[in-house]
Amino acid sequence: MNILAYLIPASLFLGGIGLVAFFWALKSDQYSDPEGDSRRILSDDHDDAPKP
Repeated sequence: MNILAYLIPASLFLGGIGLVAFFWALKSDQYSDPEGDSRRILSDDHDDAPKP
């Protein structure tokens, strides 16, 4: 049971870091154009293979 004294604060700390990272991503417009991203991934405008 003594291990819970370490695990609970550690999990709260890591959850807080995740929450801060999520809000940072929202504030820096990481999710600004999800529709455009979904169209870009399906387009064939560029080809990674070299042309002969």
